[in-house]
Amino acid sequence: MTITLEKFDTPNDLPASTTVVIIGGGIVGVTAALTLAERNVPVVLIEKGHIAGEQSSRNLGWIRKTSRHFEDVPMAMAADKLWKDMPNRVGHDLGYKQEGILFLASSDEQMSMHENWLKSVKSLDLDSRMLTPKEIDDKVPGGKGNWKGGIYTPSDGRAEPSIAASTIAKAAIAKGAIIVQNCAVRMLSTTGGKVSGVVTEKGEIRCEQVLLASGAWSRRFLGNHGITLPTLPLICSVMRTKPMEGPTDIAVGGPDFSFRKHKDGGFIVTQRGALDAPITLDHLTIGWRYLSQLRAQRSFLRISFGSHFFKDLAMKRKWSSGSKTPFEDIRTLNPKHNPSLNNEAMTNLRNAWPVFNQAEQEEAWAGVIDITPDSNPVIDRVADLPGLTIATGFSGHGFGTGPAAGQLAADIVLNSSPLIDPRPYRFDRL
Repeated sequence: MTITLEKFDTPNDLPASTTVVIIGGGIVGVTAALTLAERNVPVVLIEKGHIAGEQSSRNLGWIRKTSRHFEDVPMAMAADKLWKDMPNRVGHDLGYKQEGILFLASSDEQMSMHENWLKSVKSLDLDSRMLTPKEIDDKVPGGKGNWKGGIYTPSDGRAEPSIAASTIAKAAIAKGAIIVQNCAVRMLSTTGGKVSGVVTEKGEIRCEQVLLASGAWSRRFLGNHGITLPTLPLICSVMRTKPMEGPTDIAVGGPDFSFRKHKDGGFIVTQRGALDAPITLDHLTIGWRYLSQLRAQRSFLRISFGSHFFKDLAMKRKWSSGSKTPFEDIRTLNPKHNPSLNNEAMTNLRNAWPVFNQAEQEEAWAGVIDITPDSNPVIDRVADLPGLTIATGFSGHGFGTGPAAGQLAADIVLNSSPLIDPRPYRFDRL
């Protein structure tokens, strides 16, 4: 994980009961906890490792509306407002800067893709607009890329994953939430077919509602209860440079690289055109659900077969409340980064903006992304198990919408008026 992640200690004792239990301490879970605490709802968040230890601290930090599915943009718009207000809400800067995101196009096909997206969201009245090559040079000077053009959204932005979720979690605690780290939830307790609590490695806690926000672990947790959530893992490798002078404060996404300014003065860089896709058993059992995505994005995937398959195969899929679970065996998903992908990203970036020839690597890491068949998350009650709500499957773009997703999840748990229309995120669509 990133070495700049802010960690903090929490008490180890679980209360005997509460109103809501949240499983998972990523940005969605901690925002839901903050929302519930602000509404004076007793809430306990339980994290098997430490807050933001997985994808919530390993992502790129982009907060964007650009290129999201039409039905997902309202949540991104709501998130913009929440990010802007978050420093006042939590009493701390999260590194949020609304300095724009620019996506580049190197071909007519890529330009058409951006133009078609812009037409598709015309009714939403966004500030996104197409840029000419000259306008790109003006906004990001010193470039050598032969761009056809690009799409730019000034109101898009960025925040710092290494501090965001941890800071929100501490604010939730200050407002009455209880957070317990290094404690795995093994399974749900039910009474009369409804959720009545959770069983953890440290004992049982009774509750009225459970919110599962466990990212890439959600499929395995639900599977133990006979509930099928179709998600597959991908691995994104990332690097951060040492402090350096760069071409812009705008976040820039090219076809085969991306970069954005980091709070410490360096840049976060990734190979935007490639993700590692190690084959697991789930690929063989539910991969057919992803055929349309595979046809459209096969060139982005570095598919491999090896140790990941056998490690996943050896991991339990069924267990009882009294037995040790995979969540105790692996406290934090910590995949090895792929140096080849990071090197590709830097080579491509240096060819486009020679100023990055001076870049030196400060650190590198990787994170596991949980992908749904349509790349949209599930934020919904589970009809087959009353009292259970899930907020998961964010497909690599959950950090940006995290504050809105967490608040929407809290709304659904409480059966209160939702922040936005939740229908695009219903479970039964998958």
